Amino acid sequence: MIEAEASRRTRILEWAGVAVCVIALSVTSLVWVSRHGFTLYFGDAEAHLNIARRIIDSRTPGVDQFGTVWLPVPHLLMLPFVWNDELWRTGLAGGIASAIAFVAASLLIYATTRRLFDQAIAAASAVAVFALNPNILYLQSIPMTECAFFAALLGLLFTSVWFHQTRSVWAALAAAAFSNIASMTRYEGWFLIPFVALYLLWAGGRRRWWAAFLFGAVASIGPLLWLGFNWWNYRNPLEFYNGPYSAKAIYERGRKDFPGEHHWIASAHYFWEAARLTLGLPLILMGLGGAGLAAWRRRWWPVLLLAAPPAFYVWSMYGSGAEIHVPTLWPHSYYNTRYGTTLAPLLAFGVAALVSVAPGRLRAVAAGAAVLAASAPWLMHPSHEEWICWKESKVNSDSRRAWTAGAAEVLKSRYKPGDGVFTEFGDLTGIIRAAGVHQRDTLHEGNNPQWMVTERRPALFLKEGWAVAFSGDAVATAVQRANRVRPSYELVARVFAPWADVVEIYRRVGGDGAIGRLCKQGLIANCEPAGKSPEDSGEEQ
Repeated sequence: MIEAEASRRTRILEWAGVAVCVIALSVTSLVWVSRHGFTLYFGDAEAHLNIARRIIDSRTPGVDQFGTVWLPVPHLLMLPFVWNDELWRTGLAGGIASAIAFVAASLLIYATTRRLFDQAIAAASAVAVFALNPNILYLQSIPMTECAFFAALLGLLFTSVWFHQTRSVWAALAAAAFSNIASMTRYEGWFLIPFVALYLLWAGGRRRWWAAFLFGAVASIGPLLWLGFNWWNYRNPLEFYNGPYSAKAIYERGRKDFPGEHHWIASAHYFWEAARLTLGLPLILMGLGGAGLAAWRRRWWPVLLLAAPPAFYVWSMYGSGAEIHVPTLWPHSYYNTRYGTTLAPLLAFGVAALVSVAPGRLRAVAAGAAVLAASAPWLMHPSHEEWICWKESKVNSDSRRAWTAGAAEVLKSRYKPGDGVFTEFGDLTGIIRAAGVHQRDTLHEGNNPQWMVTERRPALFLKEGWAVAFSGDAVATAVQRANRVRPSYELVARVFAPWADVVEIYRRVGGDGAIGRLCKQGLIANCEPAGKSPEDSGEEQ
């Protein structure tokens, strides 16, 4: 009894120590990134944050504001925080959600490797090589989806191992729940469902058929709901795959020269290079070696499951659904380098497998050596300039951050609450956030039918006090069409940035405004002062 009580206390202290270390690491990274202003460098981070915000802060709030392409779980995780104006405007609402997912993923790595190898030191080494990686720490501090998927993937691994060991119906249901979280976070989660179902069929003993069926039925709920959501809102169940905002459509519009397209070796090469740059060669070599050892010792299921997401990305690059650009390979640029981090859970498991076979007296030394070797690339080059995920976010956002700051300053100094802003949702929404304007004050393409009728018949329905547009886009075109009937918007600013479209800011003017005064003085031909309806003048709409 005394020994059992002592063992229980030791296990509690062990778990508490791991949790405290991981939480401290997560909070430190979150605060450091926020204080340096890096939280919203990624354009995708800005978009994820604003999608979450518009679910509750919009002219048409609700589930339809989830949009398409990006799956809903990351935005749901932000909802408890994004309602707060300060957390939204700083981006911390999204960073906190990612940090919570990172802590959960780290603890699930520990729980799974502890259960499989029954060694605290092996499990701790797995957590350390995962959690100390600066690229992963950066991603856990910003509104991105990687850490949420890591948590769901590792939860799926833990529950499937639990089922193998116990044949528990609760384990099968828990695995299905984590599968739904994964499949509603990133599309590689859909790819995992048949593999897990087959594993439960193999591992379930006498209960294998009902276990596989139960898992498959419950795990399919998420993908089916998303297909139904896309059909209901866009009349196309595959809108996320082949719609105008899908990765496939983006690739076809602008990137037709990716070397990995329909080339397996090139696709694998680009993924390998992204993994090397994000995770470091020492960790890759140790992790893959340990994964091979685990598979040889019949712990093949974790290896198979954790290898599936990297395989999915190689397959996606082969089929033109995704791209990775790294500075070390042609065209020597940065794009989706973070996809390389999907190899991290497999490598962490491999390190645990290596440490677990070390002799008892040398196990702590082996664990320390493994963690030191995995951290060597970052210890040798400690500057954040060497973190490729941060570097990508910085290089690809220089222009966007410049025009966002400039345009926000113009809008912030003149906008009055309730004026209203006519704009497109996307990169321009960063201006709205930075200017301190609520999204419910904006009219964008997510606010139908009001957006549709306003964009098509602006002379009749465009009443917003401001318009923010890229030169030549749908908003700028609508403003010009409205002005041709009755000049009522003046261009107050153009914001320029290198290698970027020009941002145009328009302000509505009444009879006493600049355009209105010129109309009254007869200095603009075919013009009626703002406030007189176009129907009264007989103008064609």
